[in-house]
Amino acid sequence: MQRQGKLSSTHSSLALLYMLVFGGLACKPAIAAPSVNQQEKAATLRMEAEAFEHGDGRLRNPEKAVELYCEAARLGDSEAQYNLGWMYSMGRGISRDDTTAAYFFSMAAKQGDALAQRMLRQVGDPIATPPTCLTAPTEHDIAGHDIVVKASPEHRKVMDLIQKLAPEYGVYPRLAMAVIRAESNFNPGAISPKNAQGLMQLIPETAERFNVKKPFDPEQNIRGGLSYLRWLLAYFQGNISLVAAAYNAGEGAVNRYAGIPPYAETQGYVKRIRDVFKLEDHPFDATITQPSPELPRIKAAKRVM
Repeated sequence: MQRQGKLSSTHSSLALLYMLVFGGLACKPAIAAPSVNQQEKAATLRMEAEAFEHGDGRLRNPEKAVELYCEAARLGDSEAQYNLGWMYSMGRGISRDDTTAAYFFSMAAKQGDALAQRMLRQVGDPIATPPTCLTAPTEHDIAGHDIVVKASPEHRKVMDLIQKLAPEYGVYPRLAMAVIRAESNFNPGAISPKNAQGLMQLIPETAERFNVKKPFDPEQNIRGGLSYLRWLLAYFQGNISLVAAAYNAGEGAVNRYAGIPPYAETQGYVKRIRDVFKLEDHPFDATITQPSPELPRIKAAKRVM
């Protein structure tokens, strides 16, 4: 985000990292010094908010950006606090509201943000009471639709693992979360009829390919699944629909059909992933593997959801 001549360090990445926050977490306007874990969660929320604020016509959603920025602001992220102040002060996709802008600028200013201090002088006094999003409890559905799923302690452990491990593999946590929900619904002991195992449902061949010795160990399983996602992202050059289809049906099937295979299961799977992970493309590391030789044919066939 352009901050009056100062470019946000995260905007250029267009990252869509998301830590799903579940029910029962009361928002508190008075924020203590955030822990390292809180800082990481706040950063992922802020970066997704930036994608919704600045995204193209298919993704741009100012209301969603405000929602995610506010959660990051609650966790003490000064950039999110500033960005909210900027959106309200400029009426950027939302109704202009200088007093609400001042509230968020004041939060960032108290953390030493010089730009927020400058903007605070321009917008005037803040509202007397915290904005609703800082005081009302929030609940997020892990699937991103109307059914709210509250995280159990087991789910939280998995979420924490994903938050910790996904950045190591260059994978957005929300994509990994979407895959785990679709594959095992957070059950580390899950076994499919095809002998896919664990949280990310690794078949024995995939587990061996990515050096997973204990597929029912949550960390090993997640590392294996993230390794596979990282490989697929490079192979299909970040195309989420192709990556999801390949995770379900195999990259060979995607190549053979020049796109998403005509399997009802795979097509439904891709839709479930896309319902959660809204971006069509994901950054990828081109050094991981050569791209699929079928990509030109796939693009020509336009068989991508």
